Amino acid sequence: MPVTIQLSSLLRDYCGSSSELAIEAASVRAVLGELERLHPKLHRSVCDDTGAIRRHVNFFVNTHNIRDHGGLDTALKPGDVVTILQAVSGG
Repeated sequence: MPVTIQLSSLLRDYCGSSSELAIEAASVRAVLGELERLHPKLHRSVCDDTGAIRRHVNFFVNTHNIRDHGGLDTALKPGDVVTILQAVSGG
């Protein structure tokens, strides 16, 4: 059973307008690897050239921000929901 990746509206153009993706992954790092393989434009929009998550992008596993838990090594189990949100600013 895969994990569900929920995408903010700002990211949907990078993966065929999908609001959700189903990906087999055991960690957030593995999610990023699959995104790089399956949706390279999406991967480039959330990760920098070193593969690190950009500062203005937040990943949540269920309701927990990965920055407050295991970071990229946050473990995932089937049925988990990973939400990717970009910070939005403006005036």
